[in-house]
Amino acid sequence: MPGDDETLKLMEILLTAEIFNKHENLDENDLTPECREIFGQNGSLEIKRPLHVSEGMLRKTLGIAEACRKLEQTPVVTCEEFGQRIHVTTLDPAARWFIKKGGKSFIEKNPALAFYFKDTDSLGISYDAVRRANPPIEDTRAFLQSRIGKILAEDEKLRNAMDLIILSAPDEVEQFFEDLVCTEEQETIIRKVQIARTHKDVLKKHRIHEVGKLLFVGPPGTGKTSLALALSRKLHLPIIEVRLSMITSQYLGETSKNIDRIFDLAKKLAPCILFIDEFDFVAKSRVADDHGAMKRAVNSLLKNIDQIGLVRHNVLLIGATNHPQLLDEAAWRRFDEVVEFGLPGKEMRLDILKKITSSLPHSLDLGELAENTDGFSGADLRIMIKEAVLSALMDERESLTPGDVLRGIRVVDNRNAIRHQNWLG
Repeated sequence: MPGDDETLKLMEILLTAEIFNKHENLDENDLTPECREIFGQNGSLEIKRPLHVSEGMLRKTLGIAEACRKLEQTPVVTCEEFGQRIHVTTLDPAARWFIKKGGKSFIEKNPALAFYFKDTDSLGISYDAVRRANPPIEDTRAFLQSRIGKILAEDEKLRNAMDLIILSAPDEVEQFFEDLVCTEEQETIIRKVQIARTHKDVLKKHRIHEVGKLLFVGPPGTGKTSLALALSRKLHLPIIEVRLSMITSQYLGETSKNIDRIFDLAKKLAPCILFIDEFDFVAKSRVADDHGAMKRAVNSLLKNIDQIGLVRHNVLLIGATNHPQLLDEAAWRRFDEVVEFGLPGKEMRLDILKKITSSLPHSLDLGELAENTDGFSGADLRIMIKEAVLSALMDERESLTPGDVLRGIRVVDNRNAIRHQNWLG
């Protein structure tokens, strides 16, 4: 980064340390993720006061060498012991210098600084808004790992469950809710979940417990998994992904134990999301199983669903299936909300295309494209645009043309034709 920017970055770190040391009401979520990395000790999530700044830590974490030399023209900074200790001389003059030199953009993203400058009218900074926008420490993989470590230390049996799931922290999830196009029904149900989480005490008082068990139903590629993952980011909850076909065991009785362990893990990890994909596997197993082991496993699954919930256990349960017609009444009645994911209509396809192409240069008539892609799922549309981008890049272009998209449509049509081909006929 340019010299002036480096100086402001160094001052941001020094001011953050000074402000955090002086105000013990500030906590880890008042530090930016970058500051947590700088001030964490040996990778620990715990931030211990007093915070210190040295040339070595700045070089290691920010890649800025010779910090003292770069700050020597700054009258409000002192370097001691050959760079082993760097600090501002007096906080108020250093803060005024920081504003004068253009530090407002740093303050707008740093809760500790926003707390200190919140009463500076000329800046118009809202500490609460800056803190809300700052990624919370609870969203990080490091925080999730520390929680999992404690859970496994207390119950060694749950270690087996870790091999059967995909566990993600919110900040690891690649799907953003803002990038999805949801139906009005889907948005209403998400709002209900948010309200239920905020008012759990009211629901408990009135003994309303059957909330937060959602069944997502619809054809492949319509966004069931994407929405479940995006909710992890939106609700700031880690997500446990389970595919029922992956937890079956060749040993009789182990499948039921696997199911029990996964639900136990979810309860101990709460608040979290437990996402069970391929839920129709339940129905297939009931029909196909001869020896009864899978029937017992299915009964174990249904029993565990009965004994978990958002209100009592702070676990949002989401099941997903491409084949709702295979589920019997016993499976259906476990869920308080059934959320439909249908193939998008023309207007929804247009909205999806606008989202997908928002960062892409193109000469496309998106309205016409939405008209010509009847029957395409959201996943089909994304594959189509991906192929169009690759087509353009192969011609050493970045801007998409109708010809590129036509190639993308052919790829999707070919994929779907192969998928529906009867290889046994």
